[in-house]
Amino acid sequence: MYHHSANTSHPAAGAATGLLDPVSADSKDAILFQRCTWCGTAMYHRLLCPVCQGSELRTERSEGVGTVRHSTVLHRNTPAARNVSLIEMAEGFVLRGRVMGPPIGIHSGDRVRLSTAKDPVRGEPVFQLIDEPYRAWT
Repeated sequence: MYHHSANTSHPAAGAATGLLDPVSADSKDAILFQRCTWCGTAMYHRLLCPVCQGSELRTERSEGVGTVRHSTVLHRNTPAARNVSLIEMAEGFVLRGRVMGPPIGIHSGDRVRLSTAKDPVRGEPVFQLIDEPYRAWT
């Protein structure tokens, strides 16, 4: 059985480790992602770089702005319909989250901004639309 010892050393924030560093108080509502120190690829919650298979990843903080790449409406395990979207962040990584608004009103190409880094029910990031869509004729 493993017991955590209090006298072990922990890496500093932003260190090149394969795992995300603990969340600090100022980044509670921020998305943390990794960037490979070898090739510069940005990724979300990975142990190895998907491009070069490097394990030296440093943790960075996202600005929270992205674009919806795909959105779908789910009706299961929930009292009302909800959307699940793939969001491509400005830093270059893709993550799964929820966009606030009517589920059928979210489309590919919509620009979004982070609202909450962790939904209390599902534990996924929640985004809001930056620009209201003008889709009266579609």
